[in-house]
Amino acid sequence: MEKIIFHQHIYTYHIDFAGHVSNIIYIQWMEIGRLKLLEATGMPVADVMKKGGILPSLAETTIRYRKQLFLGDRVRIEVWLSRLKHVSAVIEFRFYNSKDELTASGSQTGLFIDTSTHKPHRIDKEQRTAFSAYLE
Repeated sequence: MEKIIFHQHIYTYHIDFAGHVSNIIYIQWMEIGRLKLLEATGMPVADVMKKGGILPSLAETTIRYRKQLFLGDRVRIEVWLSRLKHVSAVIEFRFYNSKDELTASGSQTGLFIDTSTHKPHRIDKEQRTAFSAYLE
């Protein structure tokens, strides 16, 4: 199984009133990871919306916070799939600080929606194969 791995620096605008990374920033990083996963499978969002008639949508996001991240830190983010169905997938995320400590974990349930009918869209065999490289 492959993982998407990328890094993000923590800047002042990521920090909340309590002095650590705001909860909403994790969701933004998850969105970046989800887009990177779609790109890695050959399904960049702009292309699948225009050419494929598919709208990747989110049904659920969960995050478990374990340690705080602070200004000046660098976070490593790992992304992969734990489940792949015909019209949905579960994307897993792990966040690590500069000391390689797990700071948070999360998941998102995503759906493939037909842009014209706004109903679930079944991904084809080629798309399933592309996603399977990232499936745990």
